Amino acid sequence: MLKSANFLTSAQNIAQCPPPMLSEVAFLGRSNVGKSTLINLICNKKNLAKSSSTPGKTQLINFFLTQWHKSCDSIVSHSTNDTKKCDSTQEALKLMLIDLPGFGYAKVAKSQKELWNRNLVEFLHKRDCIRLFVHLVDSRHPYLEIDANLVEFIQQFLRGDQRFIQVFTKFDKLNSGEQNKLKTAFPNALFSSALKRQNTQMIADYIITNALGY
Repeated sequence: MLKSANFLTSAQNIAQCPPPMLSEVAFLGRSNVGKSTLINLICNKKNLAKSSSTPGKTQLINFFLTQWHKSCDSIVSHSTNDTKKCDSTQEALKLMLIDLPGFGYAKVAKSQKELWNRNLVEFLHKRDCIRLFVHLVDSRHPYLEIDANLVEFIQQFLRGDQRFIQVFTKFDKLNSGEQNKLKTAFPNALFSSALKRQNTQMIADYIITNALGY
């Protein structure tokens, strides 16, 4: 259960990032795929991460500090069937959410695009406290080469203590037949709709379970 979510800082490269003291979740994908929007949905704050219809709006590595409480359902005595009451004073679990610049910027100078991509690659390689990579894909364009390349790139250095999940955004833009086809093609993925707030809690639960281990 989310307790709080706040913007912490922005960084242009890994040298400017805050000390790696918490487990982190990195949201990555193409420009305008909905990274900022999904963070806002998970944190239930409309303008926490700045989203825009203009590709390349997120040009920095943005850090958001979140705090979570275990849900009452997870606090169960396995020796009996009794469910214990939640302790409101229990220590909050802290988790950093990271909104990364999108791949494939539009309308920016080639030199600037190369710098951003170089900084992003270095960050993904060297930021040791990332526990979960969340790769966002536009449901309407599930087979783009840039997304396939990103999956291959992450798999090259994914450690045993790290996880990778694909989240298909704008799922409501598909008809029911297209939705079923996409689910069949990507059985391990999650699916999100900002307009209908579809599967937001499921995605949040997945993130917390895989990043914090409960």
